[in-house]
Amino acid sequence: MTDAHKLKIALVGCGGIAQAHWKGIQAHSPRIHITTVVDTDGERAKAMAKQTGATPFTSLKEALAHGDFEAVDILLPHALHEEAAVLAFAAGKHVVLEKPMAHNLASAERIQAAAQKAGTVFMVAEQAQYWPDAQAVRELIQAGAIGEIITARAFFGGPARPSDGGPRPWRYDMAMAGGGITMDGGAHWIRPLRMWLGEIDEVVAVTARPQVEMDGESLARAILRFRSGVVAVFDALHAGAVMGPGEEFRVTGTEGEILIEKGGGGRVLLFDSENPSGKVVSAQKNEGRAAAFGYELNDFVGTVLDGTPLEASPEYSLGELRTAFAIYRSAESRQWEKVWA
Repeated sequence: MTDAHKLKIALVGCGGIAQAHWKGIQAHSPRIHITTVVDTDGERAKAMAKQTGATPFTSLKEALAHGDFEAVDILLPHALHEEAAVLAFAAGKHVVLEKPMAHNLASAERIQAAAQKAGTVFMVAEQAQYWPDAQAVRELIQAGAIGEIITARAFFGGPARPSDGGPRPWRYDMAMAGGGITMDGGAHWIRPLRMWLGEIDEVVAVTARPQVEMDGESLARAILRFRSGVVAVFDALHAGAVMGPGEEFRVTGTEGEILIEKGGGGRVLLFDSENPSGKVVSAQKNEGRAAAFGYELNDFVGTVLDGTPLEASPEYSLGELRTAFAIYRSAESRQWEKVWA
């Protein structure tokens, strides 16, 4: 495939998530050509450039002035999203931005305004939209496999790993992250619930900080009431040394249940009258959820090059961020809080 049929992209931020995007591009998004990489750490930029064959820069302004690309893939800490996105939009670039859109709603509104002014393609990358197991569950629900939905549960988390004397993760810094595990990793568990059950109307929640090194919450327990009237439970925990088995998701309907196992290879199990002991209807293969990084970027490229609609608009992608902030407000008010108020 020639460069004329590819989208030239700059990776902005060369940390761990950039590696995930690079692997996804190599495996599942052949129409992307990484021509530019940007990181304030010059050595890290050079290392990423060596991997990708791109030209390295230590600032986005410099890259915009001298680089050769049509789009940017922003892979920075949450509080740095706005500056990078606004710069890119002002230069007429297409933008794919790692979730959440920003560290607060005011910043997200300014990003959206810049996108509308630019008129270029804007996508918030929420990989859970493309998880094979999440899509398999959606198909089962839409096919009526478990009848009418009664309730659901999502659990996100894992044991806290010691820092081993290394630098404090930026995610532990409230000023940089904007919140704790709910708005960060927890967003990946809120998105499937929205995919399956519709939009969230209001929440009631408690939060805590068992991982005291984190400024934000490392424990959240919330009840989510959807506009349909269905109620689901969202649990998030980053603490402790060891955790036992269980499921990440459980969806209960009038005719059965669907489970996504935790720590069991991501198998999707269907329990119904014909399969009271459970039937494996989907199992993670090869890359599993890691492939979603490539799938989401392929979606972005299709919109830019072919004009096909995104699976999820930027406006829709605010749902996880708004849900997180409603959870935070509820933990303070000890009341139900609206998500879209």
